[in-house]
Amino acid sequence: MYKYYKPNIVRRALNLWPPFWGAGINITHISDDFRAVDVNLKLRWWNKNANRTQYGGSIFSLTDPIYALMLIGILGHEYYVWDKQADINFLKPGSSDLNAHFIISDDCVRWIKQQTADGDKCFPEFVVNVMNADGDTVATVKRVLYVRKKPQFREESSREREEGLGFEEHISSESKITSEKVHQ
Repeated sequence: MYKYYKPNIVRRALNLWPPFWGAGINITHISDDFRAVDVNLKLRWWNKNANRTQYGGSIFSLTDPIYALMLIGILGHEYYVWDKQADINFLKPGSSDLNAHFIISDDCVRWIKQQTADGDKCFPEFVVNVMNADGDTVATVKRVLYVRKKPQFREESSREREEGLGFEEHISSESKITSEKVHQ
């Protein structure tokens, strides 16, 4: 999968993906390093709500997989990356085409790699503003992701290095310690 995970291929595939295509969502740009993505949501007759403005579900959908897909492109096949939680705050009606600019900084990537080096889970939070044609913020979306290094790529924890324990020995020694505490 990852040899085909290139910005232009991902952009084209998502623009043909029925949930995006049907909602009028179009990814206009993905940077070569996956650190910046631009997304547009067209206002069409089929994605208007009863008030003749952008349907809230379409606004929310335009943010749905973007940060996860960016991190997959940045971190590669060594990591699990999932959307975990999301929150949207609608600020004003979307009465025109909308757009959003997604960015992941180098500092954020370093922090994620540092947090997950020993196999720990990491829950980075990202906020993106959805803007109308006038540049006004229509909605603010907070996304929380789940990131964890896959077991075969994890570094040994400091305790395992100190004690010379591998994963199986670590698990059995933890079980032994827990078992001893229960029987005392």
